[in-house]
Amino acid sequence: MGKPLKPVSAQLPPLILGTATFNYQFNEDPYALPSTAIVQRALDSGIRAFDTSPYYGPSERILGQALATDYVRKNYPRESYQILTKVGRVAASCFDYSPQWVRKSVQRSLKRFSTTYLDVVYCHDVEFVSPAEVLAAVKELRRLRDEDRSVHYIGIAGYPVDVLCDLAELVLRETGEPLDIVQSYANYTLQNTRLQSRALSRLVDAQVDVVTNASPLGMGLLHEWLTTEEKKIEVESMRFALGAWLVDGSRAGGAGLIPGVTDSKKTPDQRLGVAVIGVSNVEELTENINVWKDIVKETSRDTTNVGVKAVDMEAVHSRFQEILGEWYDHAWDSPGSDFVNEVNPDHDVDVNDLE
Repeated sequence: MGKPLKPVSAQLPPLILGTATFNYQFNEDPYALPSTAIVQRALDSGIRAFDTSPYYGPSERILGQALATDYVRKNYPRESYQILTKVGRVAASCFDYSPQWVRKSVQRSLKRFSTTYLDVVYCHDVEFVSPAEVLAAVKELRRLRDEDRSVHYIGIAGYPVDVLCDLAELVLRETGEPLDIVQSYANYTLQNTRLQSRALSRLVDAQVDVVTNASPLGMGLLHEWLTTEEKKIEVESMRFALGAWLVDGSRAGGAGLIPGVTDSKKTPDQRLGVAVIGVSNVEELTENINVWKDIVKETSRDTTNVGVKAVDMEAVHSRFQEILGEWYDHAWDSPGSDFVNEVNPDHDVDVNDLE
């Protein structure tokens, strides 16, 4: 069957709802979250893509259940939205990039979403395994794509941007085919912009079609800081990360539409930088979507004033540099120097027993 006729950029919208929050790492009881209401509000607001991972605890199951409701099935058929998930990371210190596990993990995700295909599958947190393992996993995902189209587009996700670039270049060099998509997280924020300054040009040169910016609040780093005016800096941080990446990331952006927002604001082939946001309640979702809609409106009027809207971003940067000092533009080590991959053979069970 081979590669899809259209590149992923032609279909992927510039705003994705991430569901890492449907997980014990971010919420004490993710099953108690209003996940169905969040997903339905997201769809009703124009969001047409959802990012998840088997590593995010029950996230795939919770998202799958929300997408399986009668309301969603009636109003939003499967082809109207996109599912982006991952393979390879099993637990905090357990990675399995073997072709056998990649295939089983994909089959499990298909079951959880009651679907015949996954729009995007990333190799998850690629910095924790060897380049050879990443290459083998990418090749296996492409086999699935070519066999039965159960996977449409293939990419990698991780934290250190230099590693993401090295691997994107390796895949192109070794296979003659570029990655469709790369996801970076916490590297285009008020705290650091390494994704733009160190990685974007290399990824574009490696013919990566789309580069997504996840965790615009830096994995919670920017969540609680207050400005001198006693306002949460996360509002300014979100506006900066979404607004500036909308333009900076457009070189490797998405041209998919968000109904009611981008369909009247851009030409059909215009690409916008793709961001991934995560929320834990409907109110937070509504606030973030409203911020993003405001940014799109500003962008359509004046691309030199993207995402600013009564916020002097230079002053915000200056204040934040003072707060962080030497930690400004700092990136943590991933993996840490003491990391050891502890593969538990018990995780590799028959796919029929996987939930």
